[in-house]
Amino acid sequence: MQIDFTSLLQEQLSAPFRLALEVRAPWEHGAGIATRPLLSLAPRGDGHPVLVLPLLLGSDLTMQPLRQVLRKQGYAATGWGLGVNLGPRSGTFDACLQRLRDLNLEHGRKVSLVGWSLGGLYARAMALKAPELVRQVISLGTPLRGPVAPAELWRIVQRTSGQPMGLPEEIGPLDQSLPVPASALFSRSDGIVPWRHSLEPTGPQAENIEIISSHFGLGAHPLALYAIADRLAQPEDRWRPFDRTGFSEWLYPRQGRF
Repeated sequence: MQIDFTSLLQEQLSAPFRLALEVRAPWEHGAGIATRPLLSLAPRGDGHPVLVLPLLLGSDLTMQPLRQVLRKQGYAATGWGLGVNLGPRSGTFDACLQRLRDLNLEHGRKVSLVGWSLGGLYARAMALKAPELVRQVISLGTPLRGPVAPAELWRIVQRTSGQPMGLPEEIGPLDQSLPVPASALFSRSDGIVPWRHSLEPTGPQAENIEIISSHFGLGAHPLALYAIADRLAQPEDRWRPFDRTGFSEWLYPRQGRF
């Protein structure tokens, strides 16, 4: 991977400021609760299953507010059922894949995957491994790339801890274009994952949606919740990019800024 040293320097210099901005997260969670009535303006769902995957050290409890919003919008939203996300330990990905298969069998429909941070890497890996079961992938502040690729990071952790870590190598790079529609929500002021590392690769069914948010507030931010609901409401096999015209133009920056 070719390293952009200018961008890398900018990320390093801005890191302390971005990290300090993570104090916004509680306010963003509160705003997400306060504005839930406004989410009724988002398109309603069609009842298809949605698997919600937590960030590192998160759990189904962490993701419960998001699942509640999605259920209210008309989706069969469910958690991953694996407790606290401690990274891709041995057996974790296989359990996620089985959860995907079970949901597909239970509902008889493809499953949408919503993953926050590390959860987005699981979602991408599942879409690459079993695209016939996945309707679309929505990631939030997911570290797709960087000076140290996710696969290399797991190898470092494995050497340090002695515990098997990582996602199946046969899947290939997790920052490759997905064979299903993919939407990446990111924030330029993310204090944990530099925003360039979260961008979805260019593709006919790929897009990036900017949210002005902290990393730990992204999964509860009102604008993120609306964008997720909007993306999930699209008819299957008729994907279109997020519409930034009208009122949305004032709230969601256009992709030309990337």
